[in-house]
Amino acid sequence: MTKILMRGVCVAAIAAAGMCGASAQQMIEPASATPVPGPMPEILRQYTAVTAARLKNPEDGNWLMFRRTFDGWGYSPLGEITPANVSRLQPAWSFATGQTEGHEAPPVVNNGVMFVATPGNQLLALEARTGKVLWRYKRPFPEDMTPLHPTSRGVGLYGDKVYFAAAEAVLVAIDARTGKEAWAAKVDDYKKGYYLSLAPLVIDGKVLLGASGGELGARGFLAAFDAETGRELWRTYTVPAPGEPGSETWPAGGDHYKRGGASIWITGTYDPETNLTFWGTGNGGPWFGDQRPGDNLFTSSVVAFNPGTGQIKGHFQYHPNDSWDWDEVSPPLIVDYRRDGRTVKGLVNVARNGYLWQLERTHDKINFVAGQPYVRQNVFKGLDPRTGRPDVDETRKPGTNKTAEFCPSLWGGKNWPPAAYSPQTRMLYIPANDNLCTQLTGEAPKYVQGERFQGVAKNVLKMVAGADHIGELQAWNLDTGKKVWTTNMPSFNWGPVLATGGGLLFAGGTNDRMFRAFDARTGKILWEFPTGSGVAGVPVSFQVDGKQYVAVQSGWGVDPAKMQTRMNLIFPGQYPDVPQGGTVWVFAVK
Repeated sequence: MTKILMRGVCVAAIAAAGMCGASAQQMIEPASATPVPGPMPEILRQYTAVTAARLKNPEDGNWLMFRRTFDGWGYSPLGEITPANVSRLQPAWSFATGQTEGHEAPPVVNNGVMFVATPGNQLLALEARTGKVLWRYKRPFPEDMTPLHPTSRGVGLYGDKVYFAAAEAVLVAIDARTGKEAWAAKVDDYKKGYYLSLAPLVIDGKVLLGASGGELGARGFLAAFDAETGRELWRTYTVPAPGEPGSETWPAGGDHYKRGGASIWITGTYDPETNLTFWGTGNGGPWFGDQRPGDNLFTSSVVAFNPGTGQIKGHFQYHPNDSWDWDEVSPPLIVDYRRDGRTVKGLVNVARNGYLWQLERTHDKINFVAGQPYVRQNVFKGLDPRTGRPDVDETRKPGTNKTAEFCPSLWGGKNWPPAAYSPQTRMLYIPANDNLCTQLTGEAPKYVQGERFQGVAKNVLKMVAGADHIGELQAWNLDTGKKVWTTNMPSFNWGPVLATGGGLLFAGGTNDRMFRAFDARTGKILWEFPTGSGVAGVPVSFQVDGKQYVAVQSGWGVDPAKMQTRMNLIFPGQYPDVPQGGTVWVFAVK
């Protein structure tokens, strides 16, 4: 078991913004790094430090964070690869990661050095042009821990360090040149159900991240750590304690808030203009709202934080008193759009509840602008035109000893895979799953620390009668609020989307193992390549020596594999098993 040595304990009892001093540093026993034998390669000796200015305005050829830019667009301005030549796209190199389960992280690239996080608490440093291994870092799991979502969604870069969220709720800073740990800080206790799977977000020398674990009775939070020392700077809980703002939306008395959910699973976005960072939160715990009456802030919401202090500056709750397991963990994209003759300083979210939300960001609150379904949705009868609050059909709301069937399914119209936005087309691109519904029945669960705290008695996945497809790639014009095109996919779709300056989209996500290129204006499939496993990874594009590359991780597992199993129960034999095993694929025009 990994040994944890405590040098002071940071007790962050204040939900709004608990401050932790220098004595709160928690030293963690170092994990292993395996450098390549021999002299340090020239590309590492010349490693370019990542500054706050570079993160706010990255060079076109680099991909320095989860979605490349703070706004979350998932857009690369590189334009060498176009609809005219994408048919000549071929593998430049590939690299087997040695790990199974879901490979979901983007290959992060800084001036020719690629960092790839994989399942198994592993981080690889590769030469981006050739695939040559520069070093390999691997951290052993504690012997008594099995993470429910065994994946990693990437790393953060700052200075000469790489920031990696280890599954056992430990934040690690790794020397980008050597692969050795600079420091490791305990984020929370995995024995209480906390674990990490997201990519840290670095804002002005602070490393921000939240923890998974809502299905295990954990209490969500966002925390910031000093990038140089690992000292915790602040921690803000997303379920308020009694007496704090929002606590009135939970049952009075008792200790619901201690296991209330609202986990943070996916890396947030950041707006330098307002100095606010936006993060999506998960559903409440346990699953069924009749066991925790009230709106239950800040579950299933977007929450705006001041990154310097952790203070909550605004929120918008997509649906109060969640009872459908519709975690709204995707952060909104920061996109300005036109509406009613004016430019809206926008936030745009493609929600798991099946609605496309267009909001407005300000310095001190989030305003509702518009919302509409993008897939089949039978729970909301409509939205309040002023506040955006849904009018819920109570017959579609499951509860304790109450069965209800609802669409979209509990996996949502779109799950965690991020949408993309192109400033060229002014369109938003959504990896959607339509025509799936869930029949759900609740029961009262007993809380046991570190064990599932959901209260599910029955959970049945269904497909709409007569439907001919599930997976879609959709394009929406945000200025008109209209869908422009839809391309149906051969199976369900778990493919994060990349948009490029060459007028292309790249995505995988289907169980036929294909990685595809689409025309961004029409949705036409222009190219596809069969990988060794399914592609649920985040695609990126980068440039080395003037040449454009597209990279993605292939490696099926986690939720796509679970959906695959469920679909085989509905349609036996129609969804053959997808091989597991991770590979980094890098493509270029030959």
